[in-house]
Amino acid sequence: MAKQTKEIVAVGRRKTAVAAVRLRPGKGIINVNGREFAEYFPNALQRQTVLSPLVKFELKDNFDIIIRVKGGGIEGQATAARLGIARALVSDDEAKRHDLKEVGYLTRDARKRERKKYGLAGARKRFQFSKR
Repeated sequence: MAKQTKEIVAVGRRKTAVAAVRLRPGKGIINVNGREFAEYFPNALQRQTVLSPLVKFELKDNFDIIIRVKGGGIEGQATAARLGIARALVSDDEAKRHDLKEVGYLTRDARKRERKKYGLAGARKRFQFSKR
């Protein structure tokens, strides 16, 4: 019978990206959609964004992380993963809530793309007006 490990699950969202995050006690291995972390997020700034809640508490090497992301672009997915990791850390230890909230890691960025309206070139842009 397999031994039970404590696993923390949380969800983060940004625009149309959704990230399901699983934190397990481990050595710091990060897996995103079955791929290596550095391979999925090649940009160093994106990797830094995802890991920022862990770096704040110096827990980078304490957890193995499995992230499943869907939808959106790579930047939205990185921010969604950051929110998921922050929420997972709070559900593990409520004392971390204040510090994470202070730097904005627990705030869901609700901005989304505005839909295109009929009769317009885009959401707000109009077609060029011609008097004659």
